Amino acid sequence: MSPRTFPLGPPPYPLGEPLVRREGREKVTGAARYAAEHTPPNCAYGWPVAAGIPRGRVAAVDTAEALALPGVITVLTHENAPRLAAAEDPTLSLLQEDRVPHRGWYVALAVADTIETARAAAEAVRVTYETDDDADVLLRADHPRMYEPEKVNGGYPGTRERGDFEGAFAAAPVTVDATYHVPPLHNHPMEPHASTAHWSEGHLTVHDSSQGATKVCEDLAALFKLDTSEITVVSEHVGGGFGSKGTPRPQVVLAVMAARHTGRPVKVSVPRREMPSVVGHRAPTIQRVRLGAGNDGVITALSHESATHTSTVTEFVEQAAVPARVMYASPNSRTVHRVVPLDVPTPSWMRAPGECPGMYALESAMDELAVQLGMDPIELRMRNEPDTEPDSDRAFSSRHLVGALRDGSERFGWLPRDPRPGVRREGDLLLGTGVAASTYPVLIAASAAEAHADRDGTFEIRVNATDIGTGARTVLAQIAAGALMAPEDRVRIEIGNSDLPPAMLAGGSAGIGSWGWVVHKACTALRARLRDHVGPLPADGLTVAADTRQETSERSPYARHSFGATFAEVQVDTVTGEIRVRRLMGVFAAGRILNPRTARSQFIGGMTMGLGMALTEGSEVDPEFGGFAGCDLAGYHVPACADVPRIEAYWVEEEDPHLNPMGSKGIGEIGIVGTAAAVTNAVWHATGVRLRDIPLTPDKVLSHL
Repeated sequence: MSPRTFPLGPPPYPLGEPLVRREGREKVTGAARYAAEHTPPNCAYGWPVAAGIPRGRVAAVDTAEALALPGVITVLTHENAPRLAAAEDPTLSLLQEDRVPHRGWYVALAVADTIETARAAAEAVRVTYETDDDADVLLRADHPRMYEPEKVNGGYPGTRERGDFEGAFAAAPVTVDATYHVPPLHNHPMEPHASTAHWSEGHLTVHDSSQGATKVCEDLAALFKLDTSEITVVSEHVGGGFGSKGTPRPQVVLAVMAARHTGRPVKVSVPRREMPSVVGHRAPTIQRVRLGAGNDGVITALSHESATHTSTVTEFVEQAAVPARVMYASPNSRTVHRVVPLDVPTPSWMRAPGECPGMYALESAMDELAVQLGMDPIELRMRNEPDTEPDSDRAFSSRHLVGALRDGSERFGWLPRDPRPGVRREGDLLLGTGVAASTYPVLIAASAAEAHADRDGTFEIRVNATDIGTGARTVLAQIAAGALMAPEDRVRIEIGNSDLPPAMLAGGSAGIGSWGWVVHKACTALRARLRDHVGPLPADGLTVAADTRQETSERSPYARHSFGATFAEVQVDTVTGEIRVRRLMGVFAAGRILNPRTARSQFIGGMTMGLGMALTEGSEVDPEFGGFAGCDLAGYHVPACADVPRIEAYWVEEEDPHLNPMGSKGIGEIGIVGTAAAVTNAVWHATGVRLRDIPLTPDKVLSHL
């Protein structure tokens, strides 16, 4: 085909159109295959054995009863498991020593011909422990081993101070000093963590439920002393992750270990009840927020101090005080993180780490300040809009929080609103409304991609992106079609395989921004090649490779963030203490919206998750035995459709030339950030009672009614 006839006209589906998800039919018909659904011939099954003590060591492991069961192949323990290289992530150093750092730590793996036999074998393994009597599992703000870390998650400084907070707070005529508690929270994606590992002629292939096959490949190569060219990790379809699949988890290491040890393909899935102990969790936080303001509502002093836990395995510090460095102008501020290592599972990423719990506390305190001032909470936020990012003094690439608040106020019918609490009533129900702002940073990471043109006029885009249910395939096809000026249906997208050009994992709301940038770059270069090409294309077509290492290595002179406003209307039953959300609405300023259909789904999903955080989701560490008490979906209630009768998502038009070629910001996490505070602020308006310990379950509410 000559360049003159090659389809380079305007695409019928440019960016901004609500295309349906490309893989939607495959998912609803069952054709999409997930990690646990790949079963090579002669596949064996592994079932892990979790430690039943809060801290200590394995004194002995008796595997005789397990090995005697028909169909059992082996039981791996720290005595016979393959040796691993030192792990960058110590949570992956499995079956390498007898230490038990927390309840639920894996101490053995039973491998058998069937999953049922593997489970029976795991239950038959007899482990004898030497238990430490002084296990320490409970977080408290005055813990004697609490310390201030130099850095927190994301590489942010642990402590930042500007001006004289103490002096300004003492002099402020209006103050708020409140402490908020967020319990441990769990990711609980629909698809549990699962891996199928298969060695063939020296090459390792792994189907893994992961948010980033490139990272899994690199970590497995390091652990098993292989070159990445000797490993292929496939994560073609992933049933959610919310951060818990952002890095390799124990099941993939155990599957590869067992496959190497037995010489057979091995499949390992993490049982739902064990996920809270081995795949990360949102760490609990105790957050003290102090605000000082003049009678005009202008904040003169702001302090946000967050205390949290980490494990003794490795340090992970939830960056809950960081959002306070972004949101509101104040000449005097202090943001501090403190952490204590406890005998608990290692916390990790969960949707909007830092921003989600941190903004719950900050936005609750802002509501309390508005009450103290007798000022509308939207007006208070507008009065404290910063001209530049408070922490860095950099100009914002775009900041339309005020626009989101105004648009949301009008759509929601915020005014006229009687600010008095406890005055709206329908029989036994008290009604109230609440609002909260939200923010999330714009994150971009280097990625690589290839754009290929075939002689038949079709294109193929290759990039190791991951679609965890967000519609990434669809949006990448739209980006490619726009850059190529070709019809969208002529573009094929190949993702989810570590043999493809390496790319940023699906996390930090950085996926489309990172992948889309490099896809746009590769497609733009391919289009130029096609325009200049003379004669028919080669038999194998034309391919252009690109990466964004140079572009992403340059620090932006701008502070780049998404913003939003969430509104909630609730009813509180004075007889039962039950809280129901009648309406939930979010308005977001998140750059150019590339696909309204998939974007709305992400916003609504985030808000639903925030509703769960406010009202139903919460876990506790057992003070005697360690581990999490609410460790399955019977004891940990994830919101269902019946919990969200009316939920809406909108966005303001935002042009930002300082982001990427698409002008887009990440949207996967901004939806959750302000929701919990909006709901709990509405509960205060309904009842006049300020509850600062979420989730607001009926037992907590009823005693105050």
